[in-house]
Amino acid sequence: MKKLSKVVLATALALSSTVALAGGDAAAGKAKFAMCQGCHGANGVSPNPALNPTLAGKDAAFVKEQLHAFKSGKRDNATMKAMTAGLSDADIENLAAFIATLKP
Repeated sequence: MKKLSKVVLATALALSSTVALAGGDAAAGKAKFAMCQGCHGANGVSPNPALNPTLAGKDAAFVKEQLHAFKSGKRDNATMKAMTAGLSDADIENLAAFIATLKP
């Protein structure tokens, strides 16, 4: 019974990570992430976390929420407002999917 529980748990975790990425195209997000690297680091680990947060380890839902907040002006940051201004909803989905794959 214990072994079956582990298999069920492993399957559930695998499916949940697939669902988290299903909202966007991580490969397309990786291409868009090039504009983020200068401040947030090539692998999402910020070279200066006091100024720019590390993105690696953040889940897709959190990233999408923050990008939409910057784009709408709900979060006030001139640099991020400018960086998100040209992003479509699909771009945000794709970026979030890619960032969710980055490990801290």
